[in-house]
Amino acid sequence: MSSVTRRPIKVLLVKHDPEEQSGGIRDALDGSNEIRLDVEQAEELSSGLERLSHGGVDVVLLDLTLPDSRGMATFERTQAFAPHVPIIVITDHDDTELAVATVQGGAQDYLVRGEVETSEIVRSVRYAIERHRLLSALRGLSLLDELTGLYNRTGFLRLGEHYLRLARRSSRGGALLFFDIDRFRTINDAFGHHVGDRVLLKVTEVLQSIVRTSDLIARLGGDEFAILALESTAETLDGLDTRILDVVRELNESGKEPYSLSASVGFTRFESDASRSVEEMLEDAASDMLESRRPEGGAP
Repeated sequence: MSSVTRRPIKVLLVKHDPEEQSGGIRDALDGSNEIRLDVEQAEELSSGLERLSHGGVDVVLLDLTLPDSRGMATFERTQAFAPHVPIIVITDHDDTELAVATVQGGAQDYLVRGEVETSEIVRSVRYAIERHRLLSALRGLSLLDELTGLYNRTGFLRLGEHYLRLARRSSRGGALLFFDIDRFRTINDAFGHHVGDRVLLKVTEVLQSIVRTSDLIARLGGDEFAILALESTAETLDGLDTRILDVVRELNESGKEPYSLSASVGFTRFESDASRSVEEMLEDAASDMLESRRPEGGAP
């Protein structure tokens, strides 16, 4: 009964299939009677990443040979874009060494093209989701902020360095955004820490509503937050800081709280060949934030 009433597992199959050819793995997924699978297919990595940016995917089956990406870089870009989604890679028979390397790099399992049956795929999907969930829970014990559920500073620095390594290996840049809530201590002093906590939770909600699921978000401590975004376009970055300030203004205009919020934002871009650490980029973004506060021609 539970297998009928639970929602289906959302599977994103990133695999190129010529129209004249039926994909064995897609057929096996569609033929599953053991568990309910809701399968979407993307023919290229770019369209797969676009689908992942909208969330709602439980597991990715990723072919490492795609029209717009091949090999280890395909896995690394997908993992960097959606670190919270388990990945099962699909390889050819003579690429098992590559498959093992992806598992060592964080993939949950691999399937060999042309050698899989429905029961094996179902087992792999179940295993990938459960193992990824367990590992995430263990990592989260020391890397998450207790109040907001975002990554804490330790988690941000540790996972951020992993993001940067992937960015360098896959020749992709991005940006780090840093911001804090202006006069947050005044809110705590005037209304109490329980109200201050409510402010932090509101800010967390705002951030989660305007960034991509692939972006790394953290509460660094106190009223300081950071976002690390890989493969960000100039348009995305130019609009993100403005959107944060707009949403803060909308919160104030709602008139539901006895305080008025404002925030200061700074960011720094990085290219795939840059050698800065996440810590150094945080310092650069914080300096940019302080510069944005400085009155023209005056001191901060």
